[in-house]
Amino acid sequence: MPPKNTVKQYKDNTFYHVYNRGVAKQNIFLDEQDYKTFLFYLKLYLLPKDLQGSTLKVTQSRELKNHAENVQLHTYCLMSNHYHLLIYQKDITGMNFFMRSLATKYSMYFNRKYKRVGPVFQGIYKAVEVESEEQFLYLSKYIHRNPLDILPTGVNLEGYKYTSYLNYLGLIQQQWVKTDDILNSFNREGSYKSFVEETDETDVVRIKGLMLDFEE
Repeated sequence: MPPKNTVKQYKDNTFYHVYNRGVAKQNIFLDEQDYKTFLFYLKLYLLPKDLQGSTLKVTQSRELKNHAENVQLHTYCLMSNHYHLLIYQKDITGMNFFMRSLATKYSMYFNRKYKRVGPVFQGIYKAVEVESEEQFLYLSKYIHRNPLDILPTGVNLEGYKYTSYLNYLGLIQQQWVKTDDILNSFNREGSYKSFVEETDETDVVRIKGLMLDFEE
């Protein structure tokens, strides 16, 4: 039986944990501009066109396909050599078209900037279906805790810029990140922060073991 994250028979109206790393585990983000460019493409593809301001407008001949009608992004975290996304796809092909667009566009940018050729990512993205609300919530915790091991002493998760966690704390507002489905499961202000930052990681390990075939 093939690993569950290699089976490409996806469903509509379903959440997925989507992730990938650099080819040969090489870094895919080498400086701040790289992180910001990847986030810019997420915004370009996922922010509905009627919400896009003048900074996202391009000539019609260069206009990229917008995926906002078929795909929603609920959490993300960008690390130096990999990324994690929690995606909801409405249409059965929505995630695939979106991820192909994102990977192609970023790879073109990366290869042009660093004067290289060949693949940037380690094959096609991996995706695991989210099958329960518990899995959904703990996956968001796992994704948002990803930077812990690389943060300098004295810097907490709020100090890492390339994650959707800042949206959940109300520190930034990226309209293309959907926070309501997760935050509505917590009945008081700050309870999601406590959920993510609690020190007992046994629950995170349990969910990670159920879902991931991934090594950073």
